[in-house]
Amino acid sequence: MSALNPPIRPEYEQPLAPLSDVVLERVLPWRTRLWQQAWLRKSLILVVLALIWEAAARYQDNDLLLPTFLQTTRALAEGLASGELIEKARISMVVLLQGYLGGVLAAFLLTTLAVSTQIGRDLLSTLTSMFNPLPAIALLPLALLWFGLGQGSLVFVLIHSVLWPLALNTYAGFQGVPETLRMAGRNYGQRGLPYVLQILVPAALPSILSGLKIGWAFAWRTLIAAELVFGASSGKGGLGWYIFQNRNELYTDRVFAGLALVIGLLVESLGFHTLERLTVRRWGVQH
Repeated sequence: MSALNPPIRPEYEQPLAPLSDVVLERVLPWRTRLWQQAWLRKSLILVVLALIWEAAARYQDNDLLLPTFLQTTRALAEGLASGELIEKARISMVVLLQGYLGGVLAAFLLTTLAVSTQIGRDLLSTLTSMFNPLPAIALLPLALLWFGLGQGSLVFVLIHSVLWPLALNTYAGFQGVPETLRMAGRNYGQRGLPYVLQILVPAALPSILSGLKIGWAFAWRTLIAAELVFGASSGKGGLGWYIFQNRNELYTDRVFAGLALVIGLLVESLGFHTLERLTVRRWGVQH
């Protein structure tokens, strides 16, 4: 038989047993499948922490130093029911989002310039070396001189707290993009901003998301610290001012209620976790 006409193997069918005759067994018991739920494990951790807190407060037996978990929960419920805590959280979130979005935009522009030109890389390296170690709260006195007693001062220090860690993480992610993807983008004529948006950003998204989470945490720390020092902005104060006022009035349970609300507003599970699930985890970039 010639090489141009190779032998053809005859086809055949293998009959399968009916599905009704197969005994189906559960791979994992229900307890194991239930324990695999992340929300259940995290809830148990919170319950254990609450029990430890309650036991430590009862052992301390001094409400001024450490209120119990039940007292803090009651103060939190009263603050939410009266609307005071909701209004304080709204004021803080408005200022926080302004500074956070400003820092994200500035970081994106700076890293885009850094991956496009040599002078941009030198600029990013120089500025991050100078300003990244500088605490944002240390710039508050200058911000008060430059922008006055208003939200502008808070927004300025928030931009500083978000800009540098996000820029460093984003640029590190850009540097880790494989050269194959870079060459593919250049071969398709991608240059400048389209090259960054369509090639670098999707490939470096895990590092960018890490930078966004770090920047969000830094922004909250800076905002609360600035409100503790700076106080009310334009006659209004946020959660930091609420904590400061109640500390002066020795309402320690309200202080812990304000701190608990700050922790609850970190949006780690709702915001960034959802974004990761819809992007890098769906794409198989991150497990």
